[in-house]
Amino acid sequence: MMWVIGGVAAVWVAVAVALSVRAAAQLRRANRLIATLRSLGAVLAAAPVRPVEVGRDGAIRLEPRLAAELGLDGSGVARLSDLSQGECGIEAEDLAALADDVAASALSGGRFERTVRLAGSRRVMDVRGAPAPSPAEPGTLLLWLGDATSAESEKLALGARLRQTEAALESLTHLIESAPFPMWYRAADLRLGLVNSAYVAAVEGRDAADVIQRGAELIDSPDDDSPRAAAKAALEHRHSFTRSQPATIGGERRMMKVVDVPLPTGAVAGFAIDIQDLEDARFELGRHIESQRELADRLTAGVAQFEADRTLSFFNQPFAIMARIEPEWLNDAPEFDRVLERMRESNRLPETRDFPLWKGERRAWFTATEEALEEEWILANGDHIRVVGQPLPDGGLRLILEDRTEQVRLASARDTLLRVRTATFDNLFEAISVFAADGRLYLWNNRFGSVWDLDESWLAEHPRVDELVPAMARRLVNPTAAAQLRELIRAATTERRQGGGRINMADGRNFDFAAVPLPDGNALLTMIDVTDSARIESALRERATALEQADRVKTDFVANMSYELRTPLTSIGGFAEMLAGGYAGGLTPAAADYVHAILEAVARLSRLIDDVLDLTQGDRHGVALERDRIDLGGLCRMVAEGLQSGATARQLSFKTIIQPSAGAVIGDSRRLREVFEHVLGNAITYTDEGGSVTFEAAGNDHEAIVTIVDNGPGIAPEDQKRVFDRFTRIGGTHGEAALGLGLPLTRQFIEAHGGGVELVSAPGQGTAVTLTIPRGRR
Repeated sequence: MMWVIGGVAAVWVAVAVALSVRAAAQLRRANRLIATLRSLGAVLAAAPVRPVEVGRDGAIRLEPRLAAELGLDGSGVARLSDLSQGECGIEAEDLAALADDVAASALSGGRFERTVRLAGSRRVMDVRGAPAPSPAEPGTLLLWLGDATSAESEKLALGARLRQTEAALESLTHLIESAPFPMWYRAADLRLGLVNSAYVAAVEGRDAADVIQRGAELIDSPDDDSPRAAAKAALEHRHSFTRSQPATIGGERRMMKVVDVPLPTGAVAGFAIDIQDLEDARFELGRHIESQRELADRLTAGVAQFEADRTLSFFNQPFAIMARIEPEWLNDAPEFDRVLERMRESNRLPETRDFPLWKGERRAWFTATEEALEEEWILANGDHIRVVGQPLPDGGLRLILEDRTEQVRLASARDTLLRVRTATFDNLFEAISVFAADGRLYLWNNRFGSVWDLDESWLAEHPRVDELVPAMARRLVNPTAAAQLRELIRAATTERRQGGGRINMADGRNFDFAAVPLPDGNALLTMIDVTDSARIESALRERATALEQADRVKTDFVANMSYELRTPLTSIGGFAEMLAGGYAGGLTPAAADYVHAILEAVARLSRLIDDVLDLTQGDRHGVALERDRIDLGGLCRMVAEGLQSGATARQLSFKTIIQPSAGAVIGDSRRLREVFEHVLGNAITYTDEGGSVTFEAAGNDHEAIVTIVDNGPGIAPEDQKRVFDRFTRIGGTHGEAALGLGLPLTRQFIEAHGGGVELVSAPGQGTAVTLTIPRGRR
């Protein structure tokens, strides 16, 4: 029995142990479940969302914390529509939309999302709904509500930024499309992906799609320098790749600046700017700089240019000479201060007490704001140098040195000359005034003011000539004559014409005046007192009139006497010819000689009378000429033969030269024969025995030339102008010689033919007379 009781007890103990072990295990599982529930509760409490259970009948269950957030009393909330009752409840409009979503989800079992606004604030809650998991009843929905205020704000901000970005992208796209220069985009494979209209026009494509499909590149170059290679280089170096390459655009070769810009996506964007005009301008600028330097090399002024670092970059030869510095040293690009120090060593700088301070002041020229700084350097040896410093836009400096030593000396001499001129003007007998181009009185002497009785202080105001005319008119006999002075001054200044005249003063004086244009555009008016000379001129004019009348009376008397002498001379000649002809019987040889002498004297006297008549008639009425064709050579031979006997009698060497070019002339043969006889007869008459006389006739296409040359005593220079005057007697080696009427008639007859007479003579060497006779026409 005890065994049985012990066995039962053992069984109960075993059962009790087993139950205890099982209870302990369940207790542990319960504790773990409680811990898990607490953890889930803590997670749920810490979660940013709150659950709401919505039953099939529309009843809801929500956490007190959510009710508190919505400003609701949790005990009074039973349905979904109650969520809008609190102070911070859901807006009615959003709650109605949420109810529709809940109803739709309950029917379809689908999920939904919505944002709802809370009344009285800007808070926004995100609602996400889905069927509740088991063991919830079918048709039950589980809503999760979370505060999405910040997320919604960020979403709105992102939306605004997205819209701004889209607008900026659209504007940028429009800008790129409207850009006047080619732009493109290359994808990661470096093929063209986008091009703008300027690119399409540059490669002469139909449209952007055509250009991208053909892969038309803007720049045609070798593979090493191709557009793809440049884009690849930009990607590899991760910065913009810029280069200048030529391209053919619109059939014209243009220089382009091409830029490839790597993008973070591995693509490359690029653009090309036409810099041909810039290159042309750079080329022209280079040429301009070169021409300026060439011009500077030809200037007499010294020019030196320093860079921004104050090193010498250019100088011309005059600068090296003025600075007295070797060009080889200047070619090493010395610094500005060293150049000044070297010039000081050569005594080419002005003396100064504090040279470092003086040098620092000149160094400040590099940063001066003035366009140019100018000063005068007076050197120890008296040289005067004008220095101009020009700050350059790049921070450099250009120095220009001009040696004005000679100009200063000339200015001093000019001042001296001006003083001398003033003193000279004031002491001249003439009244002198100078008028400027605008008609104002510029200079005058004391004589001018005294002649017109003008106040010196008023003249110092430089009045215009229009103002001077009324003052001048008061001093004239004829006041309107003052306007003539004004017109002459105007013509001299504006029209550069010279003029003059005479005016009569009211006090009886007479003045000759002249207005002369000066090289500087001014006009000089001179007035000289000719009162005495006018009186003398008037007397001389009266005497000349009397002499002319006496000359006319003498000419008329000579002409009348010539006609009166011709009648008895004709009778004498006639009776002498009758005696020579034997009408009175035979003559003895002596009587025949006497008659012959009478006939020669009658012939000679007849020629003299004819000459006198020709001379007097020619002076009064002109010479009447015959117009015949004359063989000049034959006429000259006939004259020479007639005078041969006289030359032989004086034992002269007489040569007659008739050139073939003598030809013929149209004229009066009698007058020309008389001309040749007069000149040749004088040559034979006044040439010493044993001398020589040459008679030559020649000519050209337009005129005949007859020359008579002798080696007689010649004619003194003071007498050569008088040999063509009537009844002139000149001195010679044989005493006075009367040339008679021959040479005056010679000039008169030759000039009547349109020719000329030229006489060349020297005492002791002979005389040459050249007669020029135009060929003439009938």
